[in-house]
Amino acid sequence: MHKLQSSSVVKLAQLYNTVSTRLKRTVGRPSAPLGSRILNSPDDIFKHNMWDHIQWSEEDIENARQKAEENSSIRIPLQEQSKFDLQAFQYWDKFYTMHQHKFFKDRRWLFLEFPELIPTGAEGQATDMCLPSASSINTKARQTEREDNQPNGPTHHQKHTSSEQNCFPRTEQEEDNNNLKTFPGQHASFRILEVGCGVGNSVFPIINSIKETDAFLFCCDFSPYAVQLVKAHPEYNESVCHAFVHDICEETACFPFPPQSLDVILAVFVLSAIHPDRLQGVVNRLSSYLKHGGIFLFRDYGRYDFSQLRFKKGQCLSENFYTRGDGTCVYFFTKDEIHYLFTKAGLEEVQNLQDRRLQVNRGKKVSMLRVWMQSKYRKPDPPQPS
Repeated sequence: MHKLQSSSVVKLAQLYNTVSTRLKRTVGRPSAPLGSRILNSPDDIFKHNMWDHIQWSEEDIENARQKAEENSSIRIPLQEQSKFDLQAFQYWDKFYTMHQHKFFKDRRWLFLEFPELIPTGAEGQATDMCLPSASSINTKARQTEREDNQPNGPTHHQKHTSSEQNCFPRTEQEEDNNNLKTFPGQHASFRILEVGCGVGNSVFPIINSIKETDAFLFCCDFSPYAVQLVKAHPEYNESVCHAFVHDICEETACFPFPPQSLDVILAVFVLSAIHPDRLQGVVNRLSSYLKHGGIFLFRDYGRYDFSQLRFKKGQCLSENFYTRGDGTCVYFFTKDEIHYLFTKAGLEEVQNLQDRRLQVNRGKKVSMLRVWMQSKYRKPDPPQPS
């Protein structure tokens, strides 16, 4: 990472030269799928907090690799690692008790990146929420969300599951009995599930976009306190939303809706909080609740993001998987890992992108190379009988 002192003209010039080199390499790239704030002149670097589609040099990649290798060289002993699963509930409830609604900002950029969340007829409503401009939301909302500090919500393995009266297992056994059950959102024509909803920073922008439509939102989180905050929010509306406590790592836990009943599943900075050994099972179980043609929307941390490189020695649990000072955990993905994870669950790729950005602290004259992953995977239609 480039750290600049305002008094150091030499270092500033070096950064400008580096950016200029990157800009020359980006000539002719395709139009930006994730953002439109492009750094066309190194003189503009401190005019905004975030720049899109920054190209890394081979030196950048090698420096990042070495830094990650260094900070993972000393790992937490195996006998001490179990507490990050067993005590995850306490870590997250403490986090939400301390911060409540004050830590994250509402994700109003959601509809710019994931228009699939918008049911037919609600496009204008969601677009209005993104005003004054797409580029300002795309930059400001992400910067203020402080994604570099915490994932969206806790999803570690813990024996704490939903207490819904009508509970549908993942399998389709006893299908006739399941069909007799009623469930929230049963009569909606479009159903969304957000996993790891936290205190609702995606929930309430979505509610506002669907409240005049025939759509319904389910949202769940590992933390009962977070779900309590969602339900206490003045914009929470049971006619369009059902919030519930759920541990997506618990293999026997069931949802308050039947398999193949969802149009969209949203996971934003959630799967990175799960131990990598559990990820495949989680995605497999969640995908079973998608309708054929339904889509899984994913955004999370990418390999060698600035937040990975700033970990200290002794915080690493396993390769590219770390624990923070408050006990929460984070994994850093690659495109190939994401593709394997979702395709093995039976989904087909619609989008799988690496979002590289230059984040700038204009006051301290510090720039940070950020890496986020954004993917969309669709559940294919069933095979037609021959």
